[in-house]
Amino acid sequence: MADEQKTHQVPFAERVFTWPDENPSLIGSRCAPCGALAFPAQDGCPRCGQEGMERYLLPRRGRLYSWTSQGFLPKEPYAGGETAENFRPFGVGLVELEGGIRVEGRLTEADSDQLAFDMEMELVVIPFRVDPSHDAGPNTEVMVYAFQPAQT
Repeated sequence: MADEQKTHQVPFAERVFTWPDENPSLIGSRCAPCGALAFPAQDGCPRCGQEGMERYLLPRRGRLYSWTSQGFLPKEPYAGGETAENFRPFGVGLVELEGGIRVEGRLTEADSDQLAFDMEMELVVIPFRVDPSHDAGPNTEVMVYAFQPAQT
């Protein structure tokens, strides 16, 4: 019975970011022949078509390239468990990491006035929703990657 009360944390998808990890990284891939980066990781190179890309941990920091605010309740599979009554708008952004790869993700800051083009951002892992029917237990917290303004 005590185990049912324990909260478990699991990533929203396998092999997307390192988890658990105090300093999480997104898991991408790199093409050895041409140096192209891809996220999420894939087998074939999007630039030269070479097969067998290698696993590559992307940098944790980047620059805010573009953003918007999600002002309405998203539908599945993007829903985070909110209802119309408790939904709060959240930021979504495109962050350019070193190497020129751009990654879309949630932002921890929803107020557009607090964001700026080229602002330094850093990767974090945050709670997304609670999954009452997960194999790990009824209080399983599903974690997702996001970007927050970088701490100096």
